[in-house]
Amino acid sequence: EARRQRRLLLVVVCVALLLDNMLYMVIVPIIPDYIAAMRGGGGTAGPSAPAGGNGSGGGNRSLLPARYPPASGGNEDVQIGVLFASKAMLQLLVNPLSGTLIDRVGYEAPLLAGLAVMFLSTATFAFAENYATLFAARSLQGLGSAFADTAGIALIADRYAEEPARSRALGTALACISFGSLAAPPFGGVLYEFAGKRVPFLVLACVCLLDGLLLLVLAPPGGTGARANMPVGTPIHRLMIDPYIAVVAGALATCNIPLAFLEPTIANWMKDSMGASEWEVGLTWLPAFFPHVLGVYITVRLAAAYPHLQWFYGALGMAIIGASSCLVPACRNFGQVIIPLCGICFGIALVDTALLPTLAFLVDVRHVSVYGSVYAIADISYSVAYALGPIVAGQIVHTMGFAQLNLGMGLANVLYAPVLLFLKNVCQMKPSHSERNILLEEGPKGLYDTIKMEERKG
Repeated sequence: EARRQRRLLLVVVCVALLLDNMLYMVIVPIIPDYIAAMRGGGGTAGPSAPAGGNGSGGGNRSLLPARYPPASGGNEDVQIGVLFASKAMLQLLVNPLSGTLIDRVGYEAPLLAGLAVMFLSTATFAFAENYATLFAARSLQGLGSAFADTAGIALIADRYAEEPARSRALGTALACISFGSLAAPPFGGVLYEFAGKRVPFLVLACVCLLDGLLLLVLAPPGGTGARANMPVGTPIHRLMIDPYIAVVAGALATCNIPLAFLEPTIANWMKDSMGASEWEVGLTWLPAFFPHVLGVYITVRLAAAYPHLQWFYGALGMAIIGASSCLVPACRNFGQVIIPLCGICFGIALVDTALLPTLAFLVDVRHVSVYGSVYAIADISYSVAYALGPIVAGQIVHTMGFAQLNLGMGLANVLYAPVLLFLKNVCQMKPSHSERNILLEEGPKGLYDTIKMEERKG
């Protein structure tokens, strides 16, 4: 029964992550209407408008290009850039608080709260008629993501305490993130075309509501059970100064910078440098979904066979990202561009799938096995990249050039890869005295410890 429950909880978390990515991507076909309305031209654009994307929290990465207007377009362009970045900005601000709260009250209640806020955000998107409402809905999504994404990933790490089950479960969550990014634009475009702009959001709101109800049935936040006598987690500020966790957080931020900065810039570059058509721009990132899922699968299998090489898989992923980023400016047609973008997404899959379980292991062996704050740090790392992308990337291209942007991002990843050598001996660490696994030797001291020990025996 415990095994079946944790599988269902994994489904709840995966659906929450899927919804978070789909909610951002579904808005893309509707943005041109608001741009036209702000210009006074009326809302005439449809789903054929250029696609866009964003990513943040426990893995929110999009796989389609964004078409943000160039930075020289005036105040309206600044508003659009801020709109796309507002989710990651609010997520960045709220994550330290959400991580601490999750450590204090457990994982289920913050996850349910995050789903409730995402439901409200989705409903607001459905009835938004102006920029201010869009901005409020986008920011609400960031607030919901700060709780739902962090609590969801932490819940997976808590329920799947042993390897390789933990890596498989986290890999499944990452695959759902990429699938949500892939499925949302055609899902939103088709429904927007034939049913109106509100229907895609209303469908997602219903799925979010059902996901929350399933969570209520599986693990009522107000119930007792395994949350009783829960250990006190290590404060987030202490985790941030842990050198091993800092290295992992830096790697997660660095590896996502190329994707975050290319999304708002590559579409305009393709138009200017190779005369790419609208369908080519729209399909640029679609093939990258498959190497991303392949990278997740390969890393999970390798981690099961050679768990002591997690640092190497991450370093290899960063090297692939760096080399691929440097190759982007050399591409001269649509087919050539696809190759380095697939390399970037494959490398990100290696880094994320290898290092997210490493964060949980570091908390197990060096701190207390409560995972809210450590995955809030991971979400902060993602949010830093994706908050800067829509605002900073266009300015860098405008002042330095697209080629220099890519070379700088590639060089940053290649230079950071050797830093992961610092994690080489992590797998040889012994659990600290505060680690709750010591209960297996000393015997359970409370309800929480008894339940966790019984789950391990099962």
